Amino acid sequence: MPLPPEPAARGVWRGVLRHAAFRRVWFGAMVSSIGTWMEGLGVQWLMAQQTGSALMLGALAAAQLGPMLVFGLLGGLAADRFDRRTLLLVTQAAMMLVAAGLALAAGLGQATPTVLLALGLVNGVAMAFNMPAWQVLTPRLVPREELHRAIALQGLQFNLARVVGPALAGLLLAQTSATLLFALNALSFVAVLAAVASTPAAPPPAGPQPLARAQLAEAFAFVFGRPGPRALMAMLVLLSALAAPLQRMLPLFVADVFAAGETSYGLLLGLFGAGAVLGGLTLGRWPSWYPRHHLIPLALTLTGACMAMFCATERLVLGGLWIFVAGVAWIWAFSSTITALQLLVSDSMRGRVLAVINVAMFGAMPVGSVLAALLGDRLAPLVPGAAPVQLGVGVMAVALALFGLLLLVLRTPEIDEHEPTLPRARSLWLGLTAAAHRAGAGRPAGRG
Repeated sequence: MPLPPEPAARGVWRGVLRHAAFRRVWFGAMVSSIGTWMEGLGVQWLMAQQTGSALMLGALAAAQLGPMLVFGLLGGLAADRFDRRTLLLVTQAAMMLVAAGLALAAGLGQATPTVLLALGLVNGVAMAFNMPAWQVLTPRLVPREELHRAIALQGLQFNLARVVGPALAGLLLAQTSATLLFALNALSFVAVLAAVASTPAAPPPAGPQPLARAQLAEAFAFVFGRPGPRALMAMLVLLSALAAPLQRMLPLFVADVFAAGETSYGLLLGLFGAGAVLGGLTLGRWPSWYPRHHLIPLALTLTGACMAMFCATERLVLGGLWIFVAGVAWIWAFSSTITALQLLVSDSMRGRVLAVINVAMFGAMPVGSVLAALLGDRLAPLVPGAAPVQLGVGVMAVALALFGLLLLVLRTPEIDEHEPTLPRARSLWLGLTAAAHRAGAGRPAGRG
């Protein structure tokens, strides 16, 4: 249950941050996220420097995210069947130990590709159980009517950390080594552990628990049996598979396309995060009549188009511009999709439903990264002068833009809990303008 609202404070605390438990978690997560981004940059840079292989970077993605395919549903069940606070504390502590292991291995000169893959795999297992518990935390800390603002604010802290973490990591990596990045990440977990420990306990509902099989069947029926959740899952899978390769392959863009070093890598990651911060701040500026089932496909299209422009340039300055704008569009798509899902699902099965989504989403990420690497290698002989990473990621970017345009035509009003009462007008122009909704501002439009 959400906590009762506290008296409104002044200034920055007015709004969703006035809820003390949410505020503590928000700041604790900010510190931990900065550490996580620093570690991620260090791991990917070490792998790129040691192997110079897009395929090995794809394998690293598979090791880090693949466990979600195997254990993601179990993590969702655990989030609905056990105390969610306890589950968060255990999994966060496990990830802290992985970060400490990376620091130790790097300090001893043993952070080889095999060690990076192995520790990435262990971290991925912990993430599979952590993610559903973390996703159901925010709805417990704020009232339902403030949930969309809380989710947007969580996205804001994550992307602020995406700005600070990589930029700081790039500077530290250029001056010291990855060991310091991993050690700082291990220390950053103290903040989030303390914040989570301060939240109320979240035991499962009293009484006998249904069979796990029945609970999973209920979650699958919700996701695949209803047009709104089904469309949202498809959009998240597309975003994950087709946009993730850009961030995964970014070290190779820096080295092979821009001929730059660690500092530029951190700068580009930071610019993507800065764009996402701006996107989070401007998301609420969209007109209230422009619904999410129009906004999400439009944001997918813009993300893919900006990624494609990034892949087409060999100038670092232009690359920075395009990756910044891609970050704006990406957060519009991701935050709007997650908010819509949270509003559609009840708390009693939120963990399981989000676990089903996570399995599909995080499973798609390594698949997209490996596919981009294979496509780049196959296309490179056909396009002289272009780096394989440009071609592989570029194809994925164009595909994302085209899928976004298609989804603008084939819209799903049920995403916004609108039940269409008239035949839907299949028009790209109406998809872009949402004219039917503007004409009936304040009420659902059947042709939207």
